[in-house]
Amino acid sequence: MGLRAALLKDGSKLLEELLGYASLLCDRSTEPLAQEKVYHHRERTVETLLGKVVLSRDYFYCAQQQQGHTPFDESLGLIEGYSPGLARLMCRIAAEQSYELAAADLLAYAGVAVEGRAIARMANLMGPKMRAARQSQPEPEAPKPIPVMYASADGTGVPMMRSELKGRKGRQPDGSARTREVKLGCIFTQHVADAEGNPLRDPSSTTYIGTLENAADFGLQLRQEAIRRGMGSACKIVFLGDGAPWVWEQARVNFPSAICILDFYHAFEHLGELCAALDGIGPPAQARTDRWAKMMKRGRIGKILLKAQQIIDAHGAANEEEAGRQIEYFRKNEHRMRYDRYRKEHLFIGSGVVEAGCRTVIGQRLKKSGMFWSPPGAQNVIDLRSALLGSHFDRDWDTLTTQRAA
Repeated sequence: MGLRAALLKDGSKLLEELLGYASLLCDRSTEPLAQEKVYHHRERTVETLLGKVVLSRDYFYCAQQQQGHTPFDESLGLIEGYSPGLARLMCRIAAEQSYELAAADLLAYAGVAVEGRAIARMANLMGPKMRAARQSQPEPEAPKPIPVMYASADGTGVPMMRSELKGRKGRQPDGSARTREVKLGCIFTQHVADAEGNPLRDPSSTTYIGTLENAADFGLQLRQEAIRRGMGSACKIVFLGDGAPWVWEQARVNFPSAICILDFYHAFEHLGELCAALDGIGPPAQARTDRWAKMMKRGRIGKILLKAQQIIDAHGAANEEEAGRQIEYFRKNEHRMRYDRYRKEHLFIGSGVVEAGCRTVIGQRLKKSGMFWSPPGAQNVIDLRSALLGSHFDRDWDTLTTQRAA
């Protein structure tokens, strides 16, 4: 550790000398514009991966417009006094964990001392820019058409500051809200199935879209992500959902040609509730659930609904109101429950990818004990974390820095 500290100190001195020479070349080649006054040898301390370095460069100021600029700083791509390399690490680690822990790890792993609040400011500064960089660049073209592209959506609550929840209805005993819903969507692809015909998700093919905005805006963003990922060349498009009405509405509007599949495991939960409503909670209901689950997997939803109605007509139900609700649920989703057909086509019938995303993309970073967010702060971290876990963080950062240089 002592050797590392010494090397970093020597490295920062070498970097400072190198940048001092480069600043002379830059300043000599830069002519002031009309009405600009040049202030020579203005110093500025910059944080880098090697430590602090002091820059001495020219500052150009126009009194008439009351603004100035530093050409050398601009050529280096400095971000709020941080080098681009250090700023990149600050954003990456902000996406991984709380700002204070991020600062501690950055010091432990890289030997760079940055305050947690500085990492928070960097995340809030670069989050929107990273999102814009993602939206401005298409995904690299696939060498061949995509056999199956999947889109999926779900929602999860994120704890918010009290000032951000005034007037919002929620699930607290007094009717108030403690969270706001983040809508998360994912896009992934499938090229092959295993020897038993089970679908296999392509490695590292999952990308995420997360937002606090309304369902309509979210649906449009998810469609744009699918287009970026090559939806136009996909042979088959599948939309997986858990049965929430807003999910199917966004599928209808933004993915009209998709095969819509109701998550089998949510359907199984509703099947258990239906059987409990018919027979009462106990072994008979469990046995019926197991039998009907096999029928459901074979795509025989119509027969299940017929049998359920016959039981109600002949003997009544333990809870007729609940039985009626569950029957209506299955009737509404029957056309999305052709599981026999989906399995023959080697398609996924579960929305586990997006549900896992709610835990990994959102929960593991934004729902830790004691965390409360403002909407912009939460959105910025969601954008950075979506880029990181979607394996396009570095590509988006390179796009962003290229645009800054241009």
